Amino acid sequence: MASSSSPSTDLSQVKSAVDPALRPAHEALFNAGLAVRRAVVGDAYVDRALENGSSEFSRAGQELVTEWCWGYAWTRPGLARRDRSLLNIGMLMALNRAPELAVHVRGARNNGLSETEIREAILHATTYCGVPAGVDAMKVAEKVLNEMAEKDGVPRELGSRSKDA
Repeated sequence: MASSSSPSTDLSQVKSAVDPALRPAHEALFNAGLAVRRAVVGDAYVDRALENGSSEFSRAGQELVTEWCWGYAWTRPGLARRDRSLLNIGMLMALNRAPELAVHVRGARNNGLSETEIREAILHATTYCGVPAGVDAMKVAEKVLNEMAEKDGVPRELGSRSKDA
């Protein structure tokens, strides 16, 4: 059951089962994570994810992702967002998580990585993860890059689009 408020700003359900003394810390991580998540993967994706995760059952999963992944890991000092994007491409490729890889290819472009850098990250990870993982990752990445060119007007940098992607 979705909340009548915007799922991205309704914090009334955030960590309702958590000790009230810890609630401000969770809300701070959620808000910081929400800002980074929106900057990296875009408002439309985040709104869909939060709306899909707005039931009483699944809301805790979206809170975890927003607080822990985006509010904790992505806001730490020491690595730039583009470097974190490169790491995510390799890790998601190794884990064979194509849907999340697609999200993070878009995020990598939003974080300033070029198509060449994304391609090279996939090729580099292929030598450690295996050729099947590399082939799948190339297909996922090219499909996302094609969609970004067609829907968002982000020009392709590396030649013509593959019709197989």
